[in-house]
Amino acid sequence: MDIDIRHIAKLANLKIEEKDFARYQKQMQDIIAMVESLPEQKDFDQRPDPADAMELREDIVKPSMPREKLLAGAPQVEAGCVVVPKTVSE
Repeated sequence: MDIDIRHIAKLANLKIEEKDFARYQKQMQDIIAMVESLPEQKDFDQRPDPADAMELREDIVKPSMPREKLLAGAPQVEAGCVVVPKTVSE
């Protein structure tokens, strides 16, 4: 199985050093092999069992970092939001 890490990096707009390509190639092959070894899922319409319901934690509001401090490290901010370059072409 041949995976083109350079092409994937280009599509994802990632900069990968030449010395790391072989390692990423091996890791991607391992991930794909693991996914291919998963058992076939036959019943995609299976509903959750009401007798085995999940316990949800209480949603508690906690203080967080001030927005100004979070945005201070961003290279470009506009209207309180981080501006990022367009990555999808039309």
